[in-house]
Amino acid sequence: MALAFKASQKLDLPVVAQSALLRAYLQEQDRVIKALLDPQQLSKTGDGTYTYTVTTLQVFQLQVQPVVSLAVGLSEGVLSIKATDATIEGVGLVDDFQLTLEASLEATDRGLQGEATLAVNVSQPPLLRLIPKRVLESTGESILNGILITIKGRVGRQLVNDFQDWCRHAREGQNTPSTQTIIPGEQPS
Repeated sequence: MALAFKASQKLDLPVVAQSALLRAYLQEQDRVIKALLDPQQLSKTGDGTYTYTVTTLQVFQLQVQPVVSLAVGLSEGVLSIKATDATIEGVGLVDDFQLTLEASLEATDRGLQGEATLAVNVSQPPLLRLIPKRVLESTGESILNGILITIKGRVGRQLVNDFQDWCRHAREGQNTPSTQTIIPGEQPS
């Protein structure tokens, strides 16, 4: 029996100081993705591609650890993140596991706006056959919502702090290797 879980979150985060520089900051894809996700769990696999190992999740008696391949791109000031592949580590009980992630982050005059949708389709493991499908699905949706809320919290704390640090370095002319973007109206150093 297939199980399906889905969760979505929207973001509307005012950024008062230096908001005009948000578009330039979003061009720093490596830096932004490391501020959005835990860098200890993130590995760069190529230009704009990453592998992210999600924290081990406890689902009733099962412990699972999804490993997700991500593609990150920037188009017209909108940073997009999409899952291209996903597997579950530590479980041999699931034959078919599909994870879908589509997220966007955009710099606006007011700050940052974004949206993320996370969905999972998976066969019901034999170990959990006695638990009603609806209970499993509501538990799965709670877990997915928890993941998105955690990331949303990181945006509000870590990403904004990193943006302010990036602005400070850019103002001081101390472009570090991860901050080589030229700020509009300034000359390269």
